[in-house]
Amino acid sequence: MNILLIDCSPRPNSHSRKLSAAIIARLLAVDPAAHVTRRDLGREPIPHAETSYATAISSPGELTAWQSDSAVRLSEQLIQEVEAADVLVIGTPMNNFTVPSVLKAWIDQVLRMGRTIGAAATGEKIGLLQDKPVYIGIASGGIFTGDHAKQPDFLIPYLTAAFGCVGVTSLQFFPLQATAFLDEEQLNADREALISTMDTTNIGRTMLGAAPAEW
Repeated sequence: MNILLIDCSPRPNSHSRKLSAAIIARLLAVDPAAHVTRRDLGREPIPHAETSYATAISSPGELTAWQSDSAVRLSEQLIQEVEAADVLVIGTPMNNFTVPSVLKAWIDQVLRMGRTIGAAATGEKIGLLQDKPVYIGIASGGIFTGDHAKQPDFLIPYLTAAFGCVGVTSLQFFPLQATAFLDEEQLNADREALISTMDTTNIGRTMLGAAPAEW
């Protein structure tokens, strides 16, 4: 099993990183031979879309021509990382009700018409990627979901729509909330409770001979 881990916090010991690490640990318990590839957007952010990329994807042309264009080289690399993964794990803070800009920059390179998104004759978008489990750990200083929510949530609906647009619909969200108000003991307990709800029934052990985990 190949796992792509994406961390988005700039803080090395953040709550979202602890959450994504706990998700990885649970997956490794299911498949100890799994290989983990890490893309750390928080500490090594990718550039936002530049003029050359915007021009390339908005110009008429064949997909093969786009793939050979240096303007879409990073986009192609990121898409291939997603395609090579059997499972995606994302650890992200909630920034101002939604995803941080580093994750939005990654999404803008992965969602690409003609490559990960197609179009039906009637105009609806069609996802071109194979569905796979995506585990998303969210750390929020406030409370954004549940009966005691005190702020809006544009993160979960946005990621659901963005991944769905490319054909990936098997998303699970793990919101660790009120991190600004709870002590470490309570946060550890809340994190363990979230991880206990992980559904790993779709995780197969078919990747025999995979490299050991390195992350």
